[in-house]
Amino acid sequence: MSQLIEDRVQQGRAAYHRHAWQEALESLRSADSKTPLSPEDLDLLAESAWFAGDPDVATEARERAHAGYVKQGDQCHAAGMALQLALGHFERLESAIGNGWLGRARRLLEQSPSECPAHGWQAALLAYLALRMSGDQTEALRQAELAEEIGQRLANPAIQALALQVQGYALVGLGRIDEGLALIDESTVAAVSGDLDPLTTGRIYCSTISVCRDLADWRRAAEWTDAAERWCHRQGVSGFPGICRVHRAEIMQFRGLWADAEREARRACDELSRYDLMLSGEAQYAVGEVRLRVGDLAGSFDAFRRAHELSREPEPGMSLLRLAQGDVAAANISIKRALTGVESHTFSKARLLPAVVEIGLAAGDIGSVATHVDELERIAGSFRTTAVTATAEFARGRLLLAQGDASTAVARLRHAMELWHEIGAPYETARARTALGEALRADGDETAARFEFESAKAAFERLGALPDAKHVGELLGDELSIASRAGDRVKRTFVFTDIVGSTPLVEALGDDAWEELIHWHDQTLRTIFNRYGGTEVKQTGDGFLVVFEDASAAIESAVAVQRSLAEHRRSHGFSPQVRIGLHQAEASSRAMDFSGRGVHEAARIGALAAGGQILASIQTVQSAGTRFPVSASQSVNLKGVSQPAEVVTVEWT
Repeated sequence: MSQLIEDRVQQGRAAYHRHAWQEALESLRSADSKTPLSPEDLDLLAESAWFAGDPDVATEARERAHAGYVKQGDQCHAAGMALQLALGHFERLESAIGNGWLGRARRLLEQSPSECPAHGWQAALLAYLALRMSGDQTEALRQAELAEEIGQRLANPAIQALALQVQGYALVGLGRIDEGLALIDESTVAAVSGDLDPLTTGRIYCSTISVCRDLADWRRAAEWTDAAERWCHRQGVSGFPGICRVHRAEIMQFRGLWADAEREARRACDELSRYDLMLSGEAQYAVGEVRLRVGDLAGSFDAFRRAHELSREPEPGMSLLRLAQGDVAAANISIKRALTGVESHTFSKARLLPAVVEIGLAAGDIGSVATHVDELERIAGSFRTTAVTATAEFARGRLLLAQGDASTAVARLRHAMELWHEIGAPYETARARTALGEALRADGDETAARFEFESAKAAFERLGALPDAKHVGELLGDELSIASRAGDRVKRTFVFTDIVGSTPLVEALGDDAWEELIHWHDQTLRTIFNRYGGTEVKQTGDGFLVVFEDASAAIESAVAVQRSLAEHRRSHGFSPQVRIGLHQAEASSRAMDFSGRGVHEAARIGALAAGGQILASIQTVQSAGTRFPVSASQSVNLKGVSQPAEVVTVEWT
């Protein structure tokens, strides 16, 4: 090996140990292009590629590392690579390939003259598959205990920690919740304290948050998320891709940070489409929940539909969407059907029952609701988490109110409100306040009722929960529109995109081909916006309104969009012509939306752009200090704006 190649390998190894994944990937790939890497270095390349967001490169590197170890006669390391490959294929719903690699690992380990770490990883993988694929907690527990024994004999802390994690998950599933959570906490301490490698740490953290989500133990989830972020900061790790983002999004949504939650969920959609199709549906579902709460019913339906396509049953969201659309009968049928399908799964029932109660009350099905509230209270007694207890109290209070016992309902709803407030759940707190106000009104205390309504309405408006704010406004007799209230003033860069000439395109392509084109267009642009940190505010016809905190990132994303479309034109013969307008300005912000003169100016600048053009206000370019050349500025009149604007064309070709 020449000195230059050896230097590149050493640089890659050093970058890997610094967790500089992209640098490690580039250095090792550069060396590999000249002289094939050793199996050990291919393993480093694979993990770097995984963290850098390129699982296909990781898979190829692991396949080559496996072949290299086989050639060396190293059955244990060859089996370890086979197990990594099996897991990757299972997560991408490629079960036949996953089983093939699992079988190869098993045969290699049967040939191994002594016990090695791959035996422990094999047991851990079988435990994981028993949990995820078949839901067999007993088998998962057995395999995880075997993995822990092997990890102890080999003094391998990573195997031991992962085995404890799976044991804990299985015990929780078997109803031994306190015992299971103790093991989960123990394994997560080992992970975030820095004792383990980044890949194992990420898997343990994600599994921990999954258990917390199942139990609705949001306080524990938030504590471990904060600890994991501190670990990432200490280790120089930028975070874990895919499902971890979904869990972060769920925690953000719970805390009322809906714009951040949707951004994280959309990034997860993009990442999981390459890593783990089984969990990509979870990311789409998370987007649908946020869209539903802000009143974007069309956007919510689209996200739930995509979740369903990815084998994630979109309940209770889809039934709640039908309720929001006013179809109470259909909502009641679909939510009951969903509940019937999970009779033996307590965690799933706990997530569905609150919607079953809400829809049943809307349908006037009081007898059925009473049965479901009883069941929810039993689950709350088993889980003993604040969120589930609050949910059960809220359900009981609403049932009592429907049964005419307003006085007792007040006490239960007030308790629910206090519990939600205690754990920092602003949306749920506001919903409990609304129901409490209704109970107080029914109990004859109008002054106290209005006090609760006003507090709830203010909270809904801050969150951007437009349907809820409108409902409470009606209870107050308040006709003042939420849109007419001033929000916080923020400075952002607004990006408007639009397909030019869409009407003749629809006529030329036909409806089916047009729908396929739009789906590709939307996915392509969303992926790019996510990459540069943009937040999608809404779809506007055949385009998007996206906001960026950084003007430079906004310009970079706009250029990336045009270049991606141009490349698709070269390689596939066609892509739509898209115009893009950018404008940095102050605007009023209210949760998921923005309003004010600056937004209108941005829209007008976008409307002036031609197909394939990026038109930006001069202040946007000056603020960004962009690396791309721009045209001379020109003064333009914007429709509905009294003062002319100075704009430039960003030269992206």
